[in-house]
Amino acid sequence: MKQKIGVYICQCGSNISDYVNVEEVAAQAEKIEGVALAKTTMFACADSTQKEIEEDIKSRQLDAIVVASCSPKLHLFTFRNVAIRAGLNPFNYVQVNVREQCSWAHSNNPKQATEKAIHLVIAGIERVKHSKALPAIKISADNAVLVVGAGVSGMRAAIELAKMGTEVVLIEKNHFVGGRVSQWNKLFITDETGQEVVARLYQEVKNHNKIKLFTGTELISKSGGVGNFDIQIQFTPRYVLTTCKPDWEKIQKAISLCPIEVDDDFNFGLTKRKAIYKNFPSELPHIPAIDIVNCNKCGECVKVCEEVDLEQQVEKLNFRVGAILLTTGADSYEPKKGEFAYQEIDNVITLQQFKRLIEISGKELLYHGKKIRNIAFIYCVGSRQQDGENKYCSRYCCTSVIHSAILVKEKYEGIFNFHFTRGVRTYGKQEILYNKAAKQGDIFLQSFEDSPTEVTSENGKTIVKINDILTANMEIEVEADLVVLVTGMVPRENTAISSLLKIPIGRDKFYNEVHPKLRPVETVIDGILIAGTCQSPKTIMESVNSALSAAAKANSLLRTGEIELEPTLAVIDKETCDWCDACAAVCPYDAIEKSEVNGKFVAQIAKANCKGCGMCLPVCPVNAIQLDGYTDVEMEGMISALVS
Repeated sequence: MKQKIGVYICQCGSNISDYVNVEEVAAQAEKIEGVALAKTTMFACADSTQKEIEEDIKSRQLDAIVVASCSPKLHLFTFRNVAIRAGLNPFNYVQVNVREQCSWAHSNNPKQATEKAIHLVIAGIERVKHSKALPAIKISADNAVLVVGAGVSGMRAAIELAKMGTEVVLIEKNHFVGGRVSQWNKLFITDETGQEVVARLYQEVKNHNKIKLFTGTELISKSGGVGNFDIQIQFTPRYVLTTCKPDWEKIQKAISLCPIEVDDDFNFGLTKRKAIYKNFPSELPHIPAIDIVNCNKCGECVKVCEEVDLEQQVEKLNFRVGAILLTTGADSYEPKKGEFAYQEIDNVITLQQFKRLIEISGKELLYHGKKIRNIAFIYCVGSRQQDGENKYCSRYCCTSVIHSAILVKEKYEGIFNFHFTRGVRTYGKQEILYNKAAKQGDIFLQSFEDSPTEVTSENGKTIVKINDILTANMEIEVEADLVVLVTGMVPRENTAISSLLKIPIGRDKFYNEVHPKLRPVETVIDGILIAGTCQSPKTIMESVNSALSAAAKANSLLRTGEIELEPTLAVIDKETCDWCDACAAVCPYDAIEKSEVNGKFVAQIAKANCKGCGMCLPVCPVNAIQLDGYTDVEMEGMISALVS
C-alpha cells in the first residue's frame, strides 16, 4: 500500500475553479491517510507544473500521484510521462476527471460540484494506494501493412508507407484500381481529371518494389494482433493472362463475340457491357477481365483469343503484417423508387449518372434520344433527412453538382440549370465555383425541410415545383428535360470485413475512429487504422490527408520492429481457473485462448489482443480473472470512498 501520495488539483484556468472550490478539495485530500502533499495549480498540464510535479516526486520520494483535472482522454499520457521522467512507474498515477464530471456537469450548483469532486479525488487516492508498478510489455512487430482498397486513398497511403520503408500488401476487391475517382473526368477545384490522378498513383504503385498489388482480391481471415497479424487473402483471377502485353485486336474480337450483356457499373447502368470487358482507358491495369459471375463459359472468346484462360483457379495467399489499414471507400445513396419520382419518370437520374452522361455524350447532350436543355438539380437526396437514416450532410455534394453544372454549360450550348436546394454548402475555396455558377446564369432556389421539392409528370412533361423561401415562399415551377438527384455518400456494405476485424461502427454507420481530433485514424483495435470515405464523407483532398495521417501512424508504430503495449491486461489465476469458455465467449477481441497447464485446461490471455476492457471479469464463475490497474481491491477501495 502506498504511503507517500502526491495530489494535485487543477484550476484549469477557471474552467474548474469557477464552480469547484479547489482549495477545499485539496484540504480534504490532505487529511487522507497516505497523502504526503496536496496542492492546487492553475494549469496542471503546463510545462512549469509538470516540472514541479517531477521535483516533488524526487525530493519527497512520492510513491504515487493523483492529478484531478480534465478528461484522461486529453492528458493521461502527459502525466504518465511526468512520472516516467521522475523515476516513478506510470501506473502508480491516477487521473481524476473533475472538469467534465464536476464543474461542467454541475455549473448550476457549485456546492454539490465541490462535494462530488472531493469524493472522486478520495476515490482516486484509494485506488492509487493499491496500484501496482506494471512492467512494460513489448512485442516484436513486422514492418509491413495490409492496405485494403486501392482507390486514391489506399494507393496514396501505400506509396507513402513504401517511401518510409514499410512493406505494403495492397489489395483491391475489383479488377481495376482507382475506385470512384476513376469514373470522373474534371475534378473540382483543380480541373485535373480523375483518370490522370489514378494513372499517376497507379504508376507509382507499380514502380515501387515494396508494394505488392493484388486486384480481384479480398481479405478472408485474420488472426494474431498488432505487430503480428496473420492474414489470408483470396485472389480471383481475371481469366485473362497477364504475363504479356494484351493483343487488343484479338481481345476486341472476343468482346464482340461475347453473348452476355449486363448493366455497366462504371456508367451506373446507363450503358451495357459484355462479360469480358475493359471499356474505358481510365480502368487500370490496362488488361481486360472476365466477369465470371455472369459469364456462361460458352468459349467463344477462347476461340479467337488465346490470352483468355477460363480454367484459372481462385487462389489463397498468406501474409504476416504489423498493421491493417482500411480504405474501402463509400457508395452513393441509391434513391428509393418513387423518391422524387426516381424510377417512375424516366428522365429522373442521379448525379453520378449525370456526370457519366456528360462524358459519354457526343456533340449534343442526349438522354433516351431526347435533347436536354432544362436541367433541374434537386439537392440533399438521401441526406439531412427528417425521419430517414441519413441525418448527416455529406458536404461534398453541393460543390460536385455545381461543378458539374458549370462543366455541362461549358461543353454544350443552350443549357439552363435550375438548382433546387436546402441551402448551399460550398465551403472554403469552393465558394469560387458557387460564384461562377451564379454569374453564368444558374438559378438557385431553396426550400425548408418540411416543404420538399416535388417532381410530377403532367401531360408528358416533367414538372419540378418548389415553395421558394428566397422569394417569400412563392411557388415556382420548372419544366425539366432532365431531373438530377444530388445524392450524398453512404457507408459501403462491408459486413464481412467489419465482422472479421471487429471494426466499430458509428451512428452514421461509417467506421468509427477513437477520437476525431486526438486519434483521428485509429480504431479501438490496436493496429487497425481507417482512412478515406469509409470513415466519413470526404472530398479527394480530405481523403488523401487522412490516408497520409494513417500511413504516418502505421509507420511510427512499426518502424522500430517493436511495439510497447498497454499493460492493463486481464490476468488469469491458473490455480482457480477450470476452463468453462465463458470468458472467451464474451471477449470482443479474441484475446482469450484455451491452454493446457499442469494437466488441466485453463484460459490464457493473448497479450497483443487484450484491450483491458474487463468484459471477461464478471462472467467468470470462480472469480479467476483480475484486471491489472483495476483489481478488485482497487475498485472496492474506490467504491468505499464514494459511498462513505
